[in-house]
Amino acid sequence: MLKIVISANTSWYIYNFRKNTIVKLLEEGHSVFIVSPADAYTEKLKELGCGFFNVNISQRGMNPFTEAKTLIEYHVIYRKIRPSHILNFTPKSNIYSTFAAYLSSATIINNIAGLGTAFIERSKTKSIIKILYKISQRRAKIVFFQNNDDLTQFVNDGIVHKEQTRLIPGSGVDLSRFQLNNRKTDGITKYILIARLIKEKGIAEFAQAAKILKDKYGDKVHFSLAGFVDQDNPSAVPLELINKWHDDGVMRFLGKTDKVEDLLQNNDCVVLPSYYREGVPKSLLEAAAMGKIIVTTDNVGCREAVIDNETGYLCEPRSVLSLTCALEKVILMDHKAREEMGRAGRDYISRRFDEQIVINEYLSCL
Repeated sequence: MLKIVISANTSWYIYNFRKNTIVKLLEEGHSVFIVSPADAYTEKLKELGCGFFNVNISQRGMNPFTEAKTLIEYHVIYRKIRPSHILNFTPKSNIYSTFAAYLSSATIINNIAGLGTAFIERSKTKSIIKILYKISQRRAKIVFFQNNDDLTQFVNDGIVHKEQTRLIPGSGVDLSRFQLNNRKTDGITKYILIARLIKEKGIAEFAQAAKILKDKYGDKVHFSLAGFVDQDNPSAVPLELINKWHDDGVMRFLGKTDKVEDLLQNNDCVVLPSYYREGVPKSLLEAAAMGKIIVTTDNVGCREAVIDNETGYLCEPRSVLSLTCALEKVILMDHKAREEMGRAGRDYISRRFDEQIVINEYLSCL
């Protein structure tokens, strides 16, 4: 029996993205310990049968004292658990959890699920993060990547050795939960964007494209927005602006939900005009698994989720015109063509992004 730690920057992430991995590890008789900040999902993880240790992780910023405190907390926790394996899933966990395990015998398995805003532009923060990654990842046995762009950058920057790396199909999709669902035709084309509501996800571009198409097609098109608004994040889309779009009838704001499949089944097309450094967006994979047409950007991570003109459409990042044109293609399709594209999307996800592929990769490292 192994003692396995799973660490990330929120319990919410671990429960929503790694629940089935945890269940499989427990079924095989291993002990699983969650090391993350406590939140509303902590009890759900305990109910699965996991042990839990709280660690304070600043969600943004690089205050030296705060970061040092996080590192010390990890070190103390690992001295208590004495894990055999540690699986890290988010940037600060990849760095500080790995540093804390330097003096232990644990096997470190890290996951690079996109590089986020820090790697979009040159900055002092980007330089610091690259240095921390470069030092910490020497301790990792395996570093998983969700797309080849990120893998290549880490290898070329000397952060990891090629021999350490493995490429996996995102977080995978639970195909039994997200089943093919073709919405019946009612003469209305329905779009939804589901994401963390920060500007780099292309939220404003989506709103502008929605306005253009609403002006042109009226009640024949419907737009929705769902996700979490983190007003403490400097990149957050202001709630006042989101409410204005809602009140003006540009798009309906649905807030956050744990029942993503309920939102997806009521829409024809899922949109993500992101210029964020994504891994492979789980929202797009789940949508395609349900047979929804995908419209996203020809951007790192996003392009892996769609076969252009077969399971959806790619558009240019930050271009409202390109996005609008891609969205209009869906309006101009007849119902049969939409169903055929949806089935192609389901087949693509089943072949490449089945969650069991990802779980088996983790099990092979133990």
